[in-house]
Amino acid sequence: MKHRILIVEDNPPNRELLADWLDAEGFEAAMATNLAEAFAALEEGNIHAVLLDVQLGAEDGLAVAARIRGDSALRDLPLIAVTAHAMVTDHERVLRAGCNACISKPIDFRSLREELERWLDQPAYVPPVPT
Repeated sequence: MKHRILIVEDNPPNRELLADWLDAEGFEAAMATNLAEAFAALEEGNIHAVLLDVQLGAEDGLAVAARIRGDSALRDLPLIAVTAHAMVTDHERVLRAGCNACISKPIDFRSLREELERWLDQPAYVPPVPT
């Protein structure tokens, strides 16, 4: 079974790059361009991890983190921020918001793979099956 990773990214080239990389690495990609689409994808279920752009146009991507961590069915869902904000204080803010990890853009795909493997190997989270 392939792990299904939700990409929450408003920039089309970045979204496609992540989707192509996930596909090449043996994952299945689901995509969302804004908060509404991200929440809808999470409601559908069968998401094993989220790659989250912190700045979605005028929307704060960390709202996804708050929703996930506040939902008892999703609270252990691996959440990895992928952000252009590279300062240490930015990474600390992202982790305080509930993300498991933070990867800076441009993306170091080796680090991203390591984080995905690390968090997908955690036995705590079982994705809800779509109804």
